[in-house]
Amino acid sequence: MRRRDQRLIMIATAGAVLVAAMALTFWGLRDSVVYFVAPSELSERAQPGQRVRLGGLVVEGTLRRDADGAMRFAVTDGAVQVEVRYDGVLPDLFREGQGVVAEGSWQPGQAFEAERVLAKHDETYMPREVAEAIKQRGEWKGDTPQ
Repeated sequence: MRRRDQRLIMIATAGAVLVAAMALTFWGLRDSVVYFVAPSELSERAQPGQRVRLGGLVVEGTLRRDADGAMRFAVTDGAVQVEVRYDGVLPDLFREGQGVVAEGSWQPGQAFEAERVLAKHDETYMPREVAEAIKQRGEWKGDTPQ
């Protein structure tokens, strides 16, 4: 066997090992990837039961507590409202009319079941995707989001 053939076999073997390592890595991470969606994109981009991050503004007057102690509120991007159910303590910065990101899953015809709620970190924060969706509808009233 010539040296050139040996080098070619080594390169092919290294390539195969690299592809196998990448495939195993992506397969292992498939359950930990969480996509961000706006309320108007939820039914189009999220599969029922899939874990996603829902971002938008908390709709004024929708915050209430269920009989079982869970909090309910609506999140909007200006086009669509999605009801969110969260069984836990809301962050201190959580307010109606402010930006929020809820991480959880959704089933058609039911409220979005949040496992974690993240409130804005300052008065100018809004997720980029939500800000872009609001700008596209011409409803943006603030400065450029961070």
